[in-house]
Amino acid sequence: MKKMYKITSPEGIHARPAALLVTAVTPFESDIQLTYKGKSVNLKFIMGVMSLGVTPGSIVEISAAGPDIEKLFQTVTEIMVSKEIGEEC
Repeated sequence: MKKMYKITSPEGIHARPAALLVTAVTPFESDIQLTYKGKSVNLKFIMGVMSLGVTPGSIVEISAAGPDIEKLFQTVTEIMVSKEIGEEC
């Protein structure tokens, strides 16, 4: 399963938003990847997420596979919107 998100945070995905996303997805069994400009990283590892240098206004793809992806994507979307990191495209 894949979803696209537009990053609305004025700082992009820097330390705080990255930490919020990583913390939210870590408890899930499913594998989850964040892709930006053709490079994919595991969304459960903060250094990988921050290394992408996602800028404001960018479109990122989040993809996941596993037994709990419905709840996982619900959580990702809730964090993106409630913490003003991004919005689903």
